[in-house]
Amino acid sequence: MSKQSFINFLKFEKRYSVHTINAYSLEIDAYHAFLETQNLELLEVTFRDVRVYLAQLKEAGRQATSMNRSISSLRSYYKFLLREGLVDTNPMRLVHALKTPKKLPVVIEQDKMIALLEQGHAQQNDFEQTRDFVVLELLFGTGIRLSELLNIQERDIDTYNQRVLVLGKRNKERLIPIHKTLMEEIKRYLKLKYTQEFKNNSAYLIVTKVGKQAYPKMIYRIVQYYLGQITSQKKKSPHVLRHSFASTLLNNGADLNAIKELLGHAGLAATQVYTHNSVERLKTVYKQAHPKA
Repeated sequence: MSKQSFINFLKFEKRYSVHTINAYSLEIDAYHAFLETQNLELLEVTFRDVRVYLAQLKEAGRQATSMNRSISSLRSYYKFLLREGLVDTNPMRLVHALKTPKKLPVVIEQDKMIALLEQGHAQQNDFEQTRDFVVLELLFGTGIRLSELLNIQERDIDTYNQRVLVLGKRNKERLIPIHKTLMEEIKRYLKLKYTQEFKNNSAYLIVTKVGKQAYPKMIYRIVQYYLGQITSQKKKSPHVLRHSFASTLLNNGADLNAIKELLGHAGLAATQVYTHNSVERLKTVYKQAHPKA
């Protein structure tokens, strides 16, 4: 009962994404399973019990990032339980997140992406190929998340003002400008889409070859295939193009607050990670160009 109420709270009050809710649900299930093995009720749990649980996760090989996800989930869970009067104390109050090594966002070089997209525009000759390059253009040209891309409908494209309406995390809407080339590609794609004579025409912008709404694995396949043509780096995901979008804007002089708004970040801290990539690029240029470097 307590878990389902918590999930409803995340869904309807916090308006978390489906992905986040599923992650929290799995963490809470694992925690409840631990409590059963210890013959403990939620009301009986102490700080020591929580430490035992987290120690078991650590011994099982969980990394710091994964551990922090568990800690964050349980913190939210106990705050909810306290609010609802289902527990008297919060055993997570003294638990601190683990330190994690800072990782710079993986990006694709601007020149490589532009060359790939220009080559693709010249070679497009059917519906699927045109759709694939619209996917790449949207991800690199707007910085939207995978979930946001999948949920764009045709009506969300404002051709007159050249912008797209995106539904982000916690159902927050934002308008993102679309550059002229991308807008022309979207128009071309939609013309092809209308001539496919699908049995069921989907209102969603990006669809499969039979006209159904696109799904995550399909987008991953598209991105991995085309990025594989221009880079040997291991990570080739839709989120890499989001990182590339932000880094490209920053490297070309865009204001950090403007990038924050375009990405749909709640705070500036999440956007500031891209400044590290910019600094590293400047260091490389300095070492190559300065006679005493």
